Amino acid sequence: MLVVGDSLSAEYGIPRGAGWVALLEQRLQRERIPARVVNASVSGDTTSGGRVRLPALLQRHRPAIVVLELGGNDALRGLPLSATRANLLEMTRASKATGAQVLIAGMQLPPNYGRAYSEEFAALFAEVARVEGAALVPFLLAGVADGPDPYAMFQSDRIHPTAQAHARILDNVWPRLRPLMGAAARR
Repeated sequence: MLVVGDSLSAEYGIPRGAGWVALLEQRLQRERIPARVVNASVSGDTTSGGRVRLPALLQRHRPAIVVLELGGNDALRGLPLSATRANLLEMTRASKATGAQVLIAGMQLPPNYGRAYSEEFAALFAEVARVEGAALVPFLLAGVADGPDPYAMFQSDRIHPTAQAHARILDNVWPRLRPLMGAAARR
């Protein structure tokens, strides 16, 4: 399993081993699921950076499952959503071309980016997943960023989740990821 993400998956600002990807590895061990997880996430990465890095990662690791957790930095930088969409499409297609199953982690923006941009941004993840037949986590930070106190589960920068929030992130990913593991095992 290959995770290609940004700081949300790269354990930015939290102790090593406390992020959702590390928690995923622990869950796989507990449940005796024979899977190896490669976390190829880079803090600050964009879909453009992921698109450039992905071919070598696919060739080196030959994953059965690819989790794409990119796009948040594109939006934070105000990059054109058409580029984000095109990059996610290309990464999904490249992954599928190797026979890998794909899970796309959706993201949403705070309202200060404007309603039209925010809505189009949130919708592009579902669009790519639908067009490419990929699995989708609609909002990676559900239950973290949209709770009654939206900053309670964030570090002081109000962008990066606390270590405690990563268990919730894994709970958002797991129900979409688990069925892919069964399909990957049969391939």
